[in-house]
Amino acid sequence: MLCDFHVVVAPDKFKGSLTATEVARTIADGFREGFEGAFGELTRDVDTTGRTFTSTEVPVADGGEGTVEAALRSAGFRAVATRVAGPTGETLEATFARDGGTAVVEMAQASGLDRLPGGVPAPLTATTRGTGQLVRSALDFAAEHVVLAVGGSASTDGGAGILVGLGARLLDADGHDLPDGGAALLDLDRIDLIGLDPRARAARWTLAADVDHPLLGPRGAAAVFAPQKGASPADVDLLERALTRFADVLAATTGVDARDTPGAGAAGGTGLVALGLFGAVRRPGIEVVLEFAGWDHRTAGADLVITGEGSFDEQSLGGKTPVGIATAAARTGVPVVVLSGRRDLPEQRWRAAGFADARALTDLEPDPRVCVRDAAPLLRRLAADLGAEHGERAATGARGERPAPG
Repeated sequence: MLCDFHVVVAPDKFKGSLTATEVARTIADGFREGFEGAFGELTRDVDTTGRTFTSTEVPVADGGEGTVEAALRSAGFRAVATRVAGPTGETLEATFARDGGTAVVEMAQASGLDRLPGGVPAPLTATTRGTGQLVRSALDFAAEHVVLAVGGSASTDGGAGILVGLGARLLDADGHDLPDGGAALLDLDRIDLIGLDPRARAARWTLAADVDHPLLGPRGAAAVFAPQKGASPADVDLLERALTRFADVLAATTGVDARDTPGAGAAGGTGLVALGLFGAVRRPGIEVVLEFAGWDHRTAGADLVITGEGSFDEQSLGGKTPVGIATAAARTGVPVVVLSGRRDLPEQRWRAAGFADARALTDLEPDPRVCVRDAAPLLRRLAADLGAEHGERAATGARGERPAPG
């Protein structure tokens, strides 16, 4: 008797331990090991000639770090590397992904926290200039659709650096160019868009961002996100005033005021420029990635979907990878299991979000430090246990017996 079982493995990265590609491979290998071991052991006296197990690996991301990798690994995009300014102005190599007229530009590649020299925060001076240069490079490759994937940014400059990277000038009252960073925007007098690359305004933009925060106020870029980038309370107050000045001048220059638009506060206020000047459409990052990857085609006929991320918690339910995967899988009724580094949600919460099961490395190893250090072998073991359970159920079906409940 032939027993086919197809699993789709679509995880995000385990930050600090494994990339999304490594997570997908580890889960697929572990699940196969457990499934085929249990199925073979329980069907020795049954004819199971033929394929018993197949897997499809679809590494994904939610719009933050890893989005370019997901486009390359899961959607067939091509990588283009270029030299740009890092978050504190130093030159570094960054990569965007392209496919025809579409370019995926990951802000973290050029302006991310992980690109800070020595990991030292620069909340007042970090810039998005390199992201603008990365977009300009994409335009040089005939990009007509720019997907700006934000998340993990080191800056709170409202996207002002992107304008500079694309040829605009930010000037003080004496006509001098402002230095990089959000704090300098306090001295902004006018914005000169004469040198702005016209291809940027002609292109179609998608802002891949999950957050709906406005630019200013208690839910704004400075108040909510700047402290995560090393800003003190005094820094937050300064950045709030600087972003207010930038929003005022940008609105006066363009005639468009997007400061209250949901998502304007994303990535240190980068959403302001993307939404207001370039007319970007904001979409959940995971939704964009799955569309590129051809999700519905890749999951046709699947029996199970396994997703995952480093920490499965309340933030996950706000539109990050696992919930995005669960939502997509629900269209075809395929059950979804999430495997994570740690799980900080009660069962009632994750079941209500559409998950059939949720397991974590901390179920096997209570010490989080060991989980980070030994993520790969622990994850493989977790996946193997899951695979064995499904292998036993498949074997029961192959033998013509009633499957166990659940």
